Amino acid sequence: MTQAPPILVPPVRSPEGIRPAARAGLAALQSVVVGKEAQVRRAFATMLAGGHVLLEDLPGVGKTTLAKGLSRILGGSFQRVQGTNDLLPSDLLGVHLWDAKEQAFRFQPGPVFCHVLLLDELNRIGPKTQSAMLEAMVEGQVTLDRSTHKLPEPFFVIATQNPLDHAGTFPLPESQLDRFSCTIHLGYPDRAAERRILTGEAGAERLDTLSPVLDLDGWRQARAAVRSVKVAEAVLDYVERMVERIRAGGGFCSTRAAKHWLALAQAEAWLEGRDFLTPDDLQRTLTDTMAHRGSLDDRRLNRGERREQLAKLLKELPVGWT
Repeated sequence: MTQAPPILVPPVRSPEGIRPAARAGLAALQSVVVGKEAQVRRAFATMLAGGHVLLEDLPGVGKTTLAKGLSRILGGSFQRVQGTNDLLPSDLLGVHLWDAKEQAFRFQPGPVFCHVLLLDELNRIGPKTQSAMLEAMVEGQVTLDRSTHKLPEPFFVIATQNPLDHAGTFPLPESQLDRFSCTIHLGYPDRAAERRILTGEAGAERLDTLSPVLDLDGWRQARAAVRSVKVAEAVLDYVERMVERIRAGGGFCSTRAAKHWLALAQAEAWLEGRDFLTPDDLQRTLTDTMAHRGSLDDRRLNRGERREQLAKLLKELPVGWT
């Protein structure tokens, strides 16, 4: 079967052209990762919001294909790190090496110094190395030996993890889970989508058809436009009441989590063509943003149960302003 030529889109620099170009990139990605339109859109919105995505699922359902597809759409530099239990922090962040010619230590950047970083099977990495990513994911920088090194902008982490009952996995600490804006579960494709993947009409074989839809400055403009989506005081009140309800029910919901929720909802509103946020945007994004953040009661609930409880909270808490 012949491969379609790559989709080439010229760089877009005008503000009015940013959103159509971003939508074109989303549509192209959805034509490769088929049967998962909602999940692909959520991952794409997270990238626009300046957050990071955790893809949780069984092996072989398209996590890596989605991650690679997002990196193709974004462009810039891309690095992939395969999670293993012997991976060291320096394997991710870099190391200072002695330069005999200069008679000084020279910093050799690690793979984290890129625009898109794919951490494949993150939960196979030991806890010490996992913690090395905390500063990078929040502050966009790495501190080593009293020296601080800025990461490229935009910087986007896509991590995948297999179920914890698989051999050789380590549970991610709450501090690291809280750095991810959302968690996405792909699941098996439906019959029609799987047929397209099996025949080579979609899936990993079609990644070569993807190309950046914006240059890096365009993506920075898109992120700025998402941040400028207006949030009314009444909407903020709804956010605060939902956060209080989650905490009152025993769930972990940091201020960072609330900011991630708000930013992801802003990205969804922007993709819809609006410059203001509505409660619907917040309700659509709540479960993906909060499902991986701690227990909702004294038991260790799995992601599915957490999503059910969060959906129940959405029904119980009225949108009407107080």
